[in-house]
Amino acid sequence: MTTPALRIAVLVPCFNEEAAVATVVSDFRKALPTAQIFVYDNNSRDRTIEVARAAGAIVRSERRQGKGHVVRRMFADIDADVYVLVDGDATYDAPSAPRMIDALVNDHLDMVVGFRVDQSVAAYRPGHRTGNWMLTSFLSSVFGQEFKDTLSGYRVFSRRFVKSFPVLSDGFEIETELSVHALELALPVMEVETPYYARPEGSFSKLNTWRDGFRILGTILKLYRSEKPLRFFTVIGIFLMLVSIGLAIPVIVTYLEEGIVPRLPTAVLSMGLMIVAVLSVSSGLVLDTVTRGRREMKLLAYLSQPARVSD
Repeated sequence: MTTPALRIAVLVPCFNEEAAVATVVSDFRKALPTAQIFVYDNNSRDRTIEVARAAGAIVRSERRQGKGHVVRRMFADIDADVYVLVDGDATYDAPSAPRMIDALVNDHLDMVVGFRVDQSVAAYRPGHRTGNWMLTSFLSSVFGQEFKDTLSGYRVFSRRFVKSFPVLSDGFEIETELSVHALELALPVMEVETPYYARPEGSFSKLNTWRDGFRILGTILKLYRSEKPLRFFTVIGIFLMLVSIGLAIPVIVTYLEEGIVPRLPTAVLSMGLMIVAVLSVSSGLVLDTVTRGRREMKLLAYLSQPARVSD
């Protein structure tokens, strides 16, 4: 059972969740009777604030639009030993929370991710499933540690994780950022299977398959550039080198055979591409050093936080 002495905070970011937020607050109140439940409204145009407050939640607001902004404010404002982050759409299983917290505490972890198991066909759209698979596979290939559900919005954190996590994203990319932070610092994490339900009647998803799919692709490129700059810029450099060599070969052959350079613009272009290729690899070397220093600073910030309360 969950240690009663722990200060548990349930964090619920909301945007137009009038139809579902009362259910979320009620379910987590039953699952975690001693927890404080915070609902952070993000410029909702419906009655989310009134419904959440009537359900017994502590309601606050974040004016900057985007889940990343809301999570940043939550992590900064709220002080607890254990943090439960969950969406306000009533799709996640509240009774799984004690089991996830027990795993966090008993196994001395910093993050437990709720691995979503569909309970209905409508719960998880195919486009979002594909995007999740792409991003999850990418993270596994880059960091060597496998997540099964990178985009899950149901997570439990230690205080040490929350207070050392630099939230930089402003939208739904926050889930990816949370996963990357844990992976790049090799923090102890695990996934726990949890039921995943369809939204209740009257509640609508704010996600768009195509728009968010392109955002996921952009996130993959940004992560690859920021976390593996040497590999990223070396690939670009090699490509430019190959193009440069391909353009230069006919020019060199003509010069060796006839002693002239009839295609001067091609020769200049080839030389320019080779210079850019060398600069790309050099940039990767410099940024790789910067990335290493940034990772060390994150680790020091993490270690500066007191460890989890004793059992």
